[in-house]
Amino acid sequence: MDKILLIGAGGHASSCIDVLEQENKFEIAGLIEKDKSISNESITYPIIGVDDDLKVLRQTHKNILITVGQIKSPSIRIKLYRLLKELDFTLPVIISPQAYVSKRAQIGEGSIIMHGVIINANAKIGNNCIINNRALIEHDVIIGDHCHIATGAIINGEVSVGNETFIGSGVLTRQAISIGRNCVIGAGEVLKKNIEANNLIKN
Repeated sequence: MDKILLIGAGGHASSCIDVLEQENKFEIAGLIEKDKSISNESITYPIIGVDDDLKVLRQTHKNILITVGQIKSPSIRIKLYRLLKELDFTLPVIISPQAYVSKRAQIGEGSIIMHGVIINANAKIGNNCIINNRALIEHDVIIGDHCHIATGAIINGEVSVGNETFIGSGVLTRQAISIGRNCVIGAGEVLKKNIEANNLIKN
């Protein structure tokens, strides 16, 4: 079984580990953090290096997954993604066996599809995205790069979501609207019209 490194050892990493263990395609070799003194007692895998060790670790490891979470800003995940691409790591797509992904959907590299997600026909998910537990991505939806679609969000058919956007838990969209890049949509919002780029929408 191929090995995989995880970069980030916080709460989101615990959820990613659960998906990886159930998918059973990769053996987790260890985690990378910005500081070796950081610990997460819920994670039983070792922290085997810091960000500065990635160049050396690339000599013995090919696969890696960004397990840093994303709520207000995708900046850390974007920075790590670019660094890992420069170092020629492979960022596989991770899909929970409890998710449904249409054979006609497309998922970009480094994205994780978590438990209970449904991704329907002709949907396109960008690179380095988090599609979190029980999110519904309907037919012909386009999700840009570096997005997080949080738990229980419902993205209806033909919606487009720009790069670097966060869609909060339980958000509901009308069909065929456009949500611009670099937006933050707060939990529980109902979106019925287009949202311009760089917007914060919350109650």
